[in-house]
Amino acid sequence: MAGQVFATKANLMATRKSLDLSSLGFDLLDRKRNVLIRELMQRVDEAKAIKDEVSATFRQAYFALQQANMSLGKIDHLVGSVPVDDSLQMTSRSVMGVEIPHLTYEDADPQPVYGFELSNSKFDDAYRKFQKVKELSVRLAEVENSVYRLAGAIRKTQKRANALEHIIIPDLKATEKAITEALEEKDREEFSRLKVIKAQKEKAAQAADDRSA
Repeated sequence: MAGQVFATKANLMATRKSLDLSSLGFDLLDRKRNVLIRELMQRVDEAKAIKDEVSATFRQAYFALQQANMSLGKIDHLVGSVPVDDSLQMTSRSVMGVEIPHLTYEDADPQPVYGFELSNSKFDDAYRKFQKVKELSVRLAEVENSVYRLAGAIRKTQKRANALEHIIIPDLKATEKAITEALEEKDREEFSRLKVIKAQKEKAAQAADDRSA
């Protein structure tokens, strides 16, 4: 018998309850997996679009920086005047129990922090384009981290669903079948035993009637 479970009605009821719960668990995991996969596909498409935009914007920013270098000469004094940006904040939201990061970049429309008399429009253009690269990089980091977390959650969910579908549920079904068959066999044996007893009693009664006749 599967799992060496004793063939009793109590064990049959317990096995059926476990089977129902396991089937429900599989359905929930399957639903969770599908939601996570849809979320992942959206993030993958978004990441690709942002990567393309980052590449294009970075090329534009680098070209603008070259133009600024050619028009101003050395620009180290201007670059050094740009402060460290600590405006990035992170929160999170839950998707089917998976914590997805959300990065907030507050300085989306920055103003130059250097003196205008030391720069020109070409440097301003390079500054704005690199700010755009930074903004896109923040978005890309958020999306790629979400992809990583979602992919990990999908793998775990798939593993648990597979264990239920291919191991636990089949084993419980086999146990249910074995217990049911064993109980039915016991019922048949008991029925046969009762028939024999009844026949013996009828035979004894008939013999008693014959003797008294």
